[in-house]
Amino acid sequence: MNLLNRLGIRHPIFLAPMAGVSTPALAAEVSNQGGLGSLGLGANTPAAACEQILKTQELTDRPFQVNFFCHHSQALDNTVTQQWIEYLRPQFEQYGAQPPASLNCIYPSFLDNDDFLKVVLETQPKAVSFHFGIPHAHQIEALKAAGIITMVSATNLAEAHAIEAAGIDIIIAQGIEAGGHRGIFNESFDSSVKTDDLVQLFKKHCQLPIVAAGGIMSGQQAKVLLNHGADAVQLGTAFVQCKTSNANDAYRTALLNQPITQITASISGRPARGLINHWHTSIDTPNRPAVPAYPYTYDLGKQLHAAASKQGDHGFGAFWAGSNAAQIRELEAADLINQLVLEMNFA
Repeated sequence: MNLLNRLGIRHPIFLAPMAGVSTPALAAEVSNQGGLGSLGLGANTPAAACEQILKTQELTDRPFQVNFFCHHSQALDNTVTQQWIEYLRPQFEQYGAQPPASLNCIYPSFLDNDDFLKVVLETQPKAVSFHFGIPHAHQIEALKAAGIITMVSATNLAEAHAIEAAGIDIIIAQGIEAGGHRGIFNESFDSSVKTDDLVQLFKKHCQLPIVAAGGIMSGQQAKVLLNHGADAVQLGTAFVQCKTSNANDAYRTALLNQPITQITASISGRPARGLINHWHTSIDTPNRPAVPAYPYTYDLGKQLHAAASKQGDHGFGAFWAGSNAAQIRELEAADLINQLVLEMNFA
């Protein structure tokens, strides 16, 4: 059975599960148009995740995926934490604010307990995907027993082999061009492989279906990846500007006016690609100290963004975007799916 039949979708187009940006309405629009909608639920509590899934199921009877983070939770290094807080103190004071004395773990991991697993088993979405790593064996077994399709992001061949060995159903080949957080299992190094190269590498060495993700903005680009071995493509940045996304006005404006991207770990504690702003030009200096563990760093980043935004400066926003953000088109989700399909057929 090919991937489309297995997932119950018409087009090999996935909406990327963008935590903080995805909404039930956007997921449903993509699914209703024949693609695979998605919900990025890694930043939610189990109760909020359940609410979003149920809302999406009210808006569509078509398949969609949900996504969670599988990072290994780390204890804070107090010395590193205090150095980072002091490093950012001048930025806080610039906006008449004081940095917090300590940082909180604002995003739990799917690995920490089975609360999110219970939500998925109760609500039964068609598929569930994971970022930063692989779920525990008992979690994978429970999902498979429930008939839920599993997917994990891989950024290099070693990760892809680990995904295959764990019994996951689909590999998401996340190239270096992708917006948002790199799916690397170990944040201390990144193989930085391009999406097209990654697809060809996985096609040669792996048996699982492959979904290409990273830098895809048009049907022509998607068709190249499909021709090189991908079974489907996943797009995120292309959909951020849709009215049903949760992106704020500053994010949307920046996408259209300054669509050049760079990777930094300063915002969250993990490498992530976003539109160049104060984080890249003022914080990522050659003498920048080490950042605390993810997601504690993100707690401080969000607080700095909030302080700056109150003063009308949105330059500390986490405006995640892929390397081809300049190719973004102001189309609503259904129209964008239709345009991508048209371009794929004529590419």
